[in-house]
Amino acid sequence: MLWSGWGDPAKAAELPQSVRRLLSELLGVRAPAVPPASFGEVRLGPVALSPLVLADLRKVVGAEHLRFDDDARIRHTRGKSTPDLLRMRAGDASDAPDAVLLPGSHEEVLEVLRVCARHRVAVVPFGGGTSVVGGLVASRQGFAGVIALDLARLDRLLSVDAESMVVDVEPGLRAPQAEQLLAGHGLTLGHFPQSYEYATLGGFAAARSSGQASAGYGRFDDMVVGVTVATPRGTMEFGRAPKSAAGPDLRQLVLGSEGAFGVITSLRLRARSAPAEKVYEGWRFPTFRAGTAALRRLAQDGPMPTVLRLSDETETMVGLAKPGEIGGVQADAGCLAVVGYEGTGEDVAHRRERTAGALSALGGVYLGPEPGEAWAHGRYSAPYLRDALLAAGATVETLETACFWSGLPRLYDAVRLVLSVALSPAGEAGQANPPLVMCHLSHLYPTGASLYFTVVTAQAGDPLEQWATAKRAVNEAVVLAGGTISHHHGVGRDHLAAYAAEIGELGVEILRAVKERLDPAGILNPGVLIP
Repeated sequence: MLWSGWGDPAKAAELPQSVRRLLSELLGVRAPAVPPASFGEVRLGPVALSPLVLADLRKVVGAEHLRFDDDARIRHTRGKSTPDLLRMRAGDASDAPDAVLLPGSHEEVLEVLRVCARHRVAVVPFGGGTSVVGGLVASRQGFAGVIALDLARLDRLLSVDAESMVVDVEPGLRAPQAEQLLAGHGLTLGHFPQSYEYATLGGFAAARSSGQASAGYGRFDDMVVGVTVATPRGTMEFGRAPKSAAGPDLRQLVLGSEGAFGVITSLRLRARSAPAEKVYEGWRFPTFRAGTAALRRLAQDGPMPTVLRLSDETETMVGLAKPGEIGGVQADAGCLAVVGYEGTGEDVAHRRERTAGALSALGGVYLGPEPGEAWAHGRYSAPYLRDALLAAGATVETLETACFWSGLPRLYDAVRLVLSVALSPAGEAGQANPPLVMCHLSHLYPTGASLYFTVVTAQAGDPLEQWATAKRAVNEAVVLAGGTISHHHGVGRDHLAAYAAEIGELGVEILRAVKERLDPAGILNPGVLIP
């Protein structure tokens, strides 16, 4: 993973000059006055951990699995949100951990937590490093130092129960490797979020991830039927059966906990048969409202495709409905829906026929396979485009939410309005350069859906404060409009205040009580999740 951007550096590409001109004319984007810092220019603080602490940690994981060199520390600094990347491009690694540990077993994780609790060292569980909500920045106040607990060595497929269609895996297994291993057994998880190429299975569980094929396969937390967690107080193991009436489901304490309650060391997951056929296609609707009504009908009455997403007029026009592209779509393109089917040949054919009939009756126009195939080909490339836009002088960021169908129009309008106002400074001669706000509907349920926004604007003199101001305003707007502060990105640090408003004072007290019981010294990812 590129230390100051996303993914494979070999895949990075500059924006064409024509797109740069468009950004300048439309948004007032200008090239940054200062070039990004090189790796050697990154500012790192000294290692705060004492020789005694380092010696105790070395005894647990071995000298070769305890690193505090510059390369390891920088590559474990923060996640991949736009503010994270802006800080790294400015050479600011002030949030870097003092050391990186790579444990090789559940027992080693337990012992690391015991050592860190004894010495009051903060611990940040680290998977793929793809958090976009400040989930990998621990508070240092009151601690002797910070370590990143990298779970990359816990990367095995432990067992396959073909009869029950469940698999046991370790948390550091990256999604592509997991799919490759499961394919050997004729299975798939069907979990393909935009972070798929780099994220880990443990990270999916800790953040309640939702993949782009969630319409067919469900969210990742739907797939977790068992979990083992290491805490400073000992081991937790939950999930003896698919479902149970034996009290509250304590797996839910772990799912979405972002490492604040413990470190996931193994997962038992529901698997599916690997699809024999995959078909992706495009449909056009005249308006976002019309397309939303059509997709709601499918979600409530069926049939349900495997992939189902709808871009609004702006996202369709700009071209981001097909990730990796920008420009080149006609202004009268309406709204593009991508519809995908995965399964047996017979199942795919049956669902395509029924879906086509339903969408046509609801005003959809079939566009053929090209838009769907273009989306599938570029489905993981949008973060690379973000890097190129940042390099050109634009601030670009995403945010997501969800609510019930009846509230979606209000939520959609509220977020777009607040972003437009918060990011519309006066330009030259009093002219305004309003931001470009795009949205798509995805992750559909009978009762509601998710809205995923992308916003592009010209960088201000202080782009960090520019986005922080907008983010605070939009978080408040989401809560007031009846949406959840996050559908699948998580809480991290960026959503703490809004999360507290969403769950209320008693909810906050419950979280704090759980934290105190499992992590009395408060060493696990301090400052994240718990308001």
